Amino acid sequence: MLSVLTTVLLLGSLPAQIALGQGIPQELFSPLSPQKVLATYRASPSQQWPQFTDGAGRWLFYPPRTWTSGFFPATLYALNTRRQLCGATDANQLGIADWLALGRANSQGLPLDAGGGVGHDVGFMSFPFVEELAINHQNQTAISSINSLANALAARFDARVGCTRSWDSSNPVDFQVIIDNMMNLELLFVSADLTGNQNLRRIAIAHATTTMNNHIRPDGSTWHVVHYNQTTGGVTRKRTAQGYSDSSTWARGQAWGIYGFANMHRLTGDANFLRTSQRMARWFLNNLPQDGVVPWDFGAPLNPPRPADSSAATLVANALLLLARQDPDPAGKKEWTDGALRVLNSITRLGWRPQWQSLLSNGTVNRPANNYLTGIVYVDSESDDDDDVDDTETNSVMRELASGLVIGGGGGTSGGRGVGATYTALLMVAISAVASSFL
Repeated sequence: MLSVLTTVLLLGSLPAQIALGQGIPQELFSPLSPQKVLATYRASPSQQWPQFTDGAGRWLFYPPRTWTSGFFPATLYALNTRRQLCGATDANQLGIADWLALGRANSQGLPLDAGGGVGHDVGFMSFPFVEELAINHQNQTAISSINSLANALAARFDARVGCTRSWDSSNPVDFQVIIDNMMNLELLFVSADLTGNQNLRRIAIAHATTTMNNHIRPDGSTWHVVHYNQTTGGVTRKRTAQGYSDSSTWARGQAWGIYGFANMHRLTGDANFLRTSQRMARWFLNNLPQDGVVPWDFGAPLNPPRPADSSAATLVANALLLLARQDPDPAGKKEWTDGALRVLNSITRLGWRPQWQSLLSNGTVNRPANNYLTGIVYVDSESDDDDDVDDTETNSVMRELASGLVIGGGGGTSGGRGVGATYTALLMVAISAVASSFL
């Protein structure tokens, strides 16, 4: 489903000095990455998966139907890909485990359907199944799960609104859609390729088109949540849930959109999606503070100091690399690549914590709920009380960067396993894998 492989294609078109590893934080090559992932696997309680850390960098674990549970097993698959690309050496420590075996073992017990409160976050849940299917095309468990999750997402679509429903509401006509759901859409393409059900593809395109029309402000920034009247299909309200205010821009949501629309262009060839991603990316980069550290919300007050968000940073770095791959203009490719490296270097300087169990610190899970200054599984996590956490970046970046480089455009059923959205951990592992293969 949404996998990280798409972005990997980007590195094939990066300037030579970047391909040689110049400008890439050396922490991305650290043996701490596989060491920390293996330690987390061994420390995980039975049928529980890491989501975010406490303030001291220790992972907190959650049950299988938590929307972020697919991220960590997908990270294990990503390390398997990295080992295949880079080889195992004493220096990179990729030989300390059989990552494929661990990924398969850690996927046992994950939900195979969308029941039990999984809701709209099925794209994130499908990551390990998509990874397995790329290795074993005949795995019936993976095929069945992907199709079941895709059908559950399609069942949340309303043709009058033109979107899949995100959060459920006690008000039967209140139809809420969040920008995060752009990350779910690749699942529908994967299932369409498996089954031939082209209605799934049409639903994905309709959702992206409606989001493009209603979630994005004229200047290229975004609202987090748009409410529709399910009876009429009209917009009734635009607001934030995890950002600072209804008129501000929540950074992770903006990054979700940049990635989601670039990926939709990859999947459809529709230039409107590419232009939308470009416009959003330019707004993001133009509004970064001087130090390049991505804030939790671009409109949050500077006093007291607003927290950073490593999940938004790693996600947007992945998104910009994917956008660079899609952009036909050499100047555009350079703009997005330079922006990705600037963000990546800034968050690495701020958030690299060798003593933490996560790869990065300074994640903002949900600032309004006072959950910040953490590690995150989808950075390396974002979660909220509404199950709207965005943790997929970690595994998605790693898979996309690492796989795309070798396959030259990705593998999997949809021409490149998609993006997950995992953030820091995966992003760092992914870029590290790609860069290492050039050295």
